[in-house]
Amino acid sequence: MSAKHVAIIMDGNRRWAKQRRFEILRGHSQGTSTLKTIARHAYENGVSHLSVFAFSTENWRRPKAEVAGLIELMKRFLMQDLETLQSDNVKLSVIGDLTRFDAELQGLFETAQSVTAQNTGLHLTIAVNYGGQQDFLSAVQKLQEDGKSVETIDDVKAAMQASFLPPVDLLIRTGGEQRVSNFLLWDIAYAELHFSDKYWPEFTADDFDRALHDFDSRERRFGGDGAVDKLASKA
Repeated sequence: MSAKHVAIIMDGNRRWAKQRRFEILRGHSQGTSTLKTIARHAYENGVSHLSVFAFSTENWRRPKAEVAGLIELMKRFLMQDLETLQSDNVKLSVIGDLTRFDAELQGLFETAQSVTAQNTGLHLTIAVNYGGQQDFLSAVQKLQEDGKSVETIDDVKAAMQASFLPPVDLLIRTGGEQRVSNFLLWDIAYAELHFSDKYWPEFTADDFDRALHDFDSRERRFGGDGAVDKLASKA
């Protein structure tokens, strides 16, 4: 069964730039171009949901100039590429605590989501100022404030920022690191993991295809017995 929801931790922008003696922001800019390429390719290969980690809650610790540059890149993407998102039939969603960003960026996020809300192609979710543990904590606090009882895992999921997302089938991390870094912790519970040594700016459609092939070659048992489950499904 092919992956329908792919999540990507887009790691390695800074190291890619340093390796080439470029300014750090050039790495982030090239990473944005890579995202556009991979998003189109993913949809062409049957992926319906693509979720990417663009800015974590921990990224505020980076140098102020780099953070400011990242914010400007986000603004530029939302202003310059909104028409392309619309023409490509992409639905854009943004998760994370957006209140820490300035009013202009918050407005751009809101506009982009509103304009693309009815699109029926790829559903692209961008996580900014996001943390999986923080998302879970906020969900619990929201349930407590609303006085709602929690009886099933669906009750918790419904209160999370990513409540609209299906479970992640495949999590890809680039840059050579092998950890999930607090990204969509609830939704990757049974995801297959694929780690690439490629830095995100140099990650190609062929690399993405290799990840999909890796996924397709695995037997997903979800804690059960694959052979027993197959027999049960035929009964």
